[in-house]
Amino acid sequence: MFQTFRGSPALSEFRIQGLMQKFQQNQLPVKSVYAEYLHFVELNRPLVSEQEAKLKALLHYGPTLAEHDAKGETFIVIPRVGTISSWSSKATDIAHNCGLSEVERIERGLAYYFELSQPLDEKTTEKLTALLPPENSCCNRHLSVYTNSYSV
Repeated sequence: MFQTFRGSPALSEFRIQGLMQKFQQNQLPVKSVYAEYLHFVELNRPLVSEQEAKLKALLHYGPTLAEHDAKGETFIVIPRVGTISSWSSKATDIAHNCGLSEVERIERGLAYYFELSQPLDEKTTEKLTALLPPENSCCNRHLSVYTNSYSV
């Protein structure tokens, strides 16, 4: 069984400003960008509400930027499919140490939300995604690509 959880904002104001400068330098139609962590959790059985609240609390971390609504052109960036990140191993260990034995694996991705001044074509999309950290990752617009990729 697989569940996805939205997380905290992933970028500080400083990092957002840096990305916006790169977008402007590359003449991309980006008016604003917001990013948040996205967590893919493989479970061996359903969580009860108390366990889900505990897991959500564990998955809330990062910059203290105000959270935004998830709107705009969306790109999901995840570690390369077929790999298990060191973050994943540590997060799964922490969940187990907190009594969440239902958790088989946790993996983290980033969801980027862009407000655009015009729609993206294929070439502009390639330029935009090439500027998104982290390296050694996959980027796609469709969450369903990933929900099937991270099954244990």
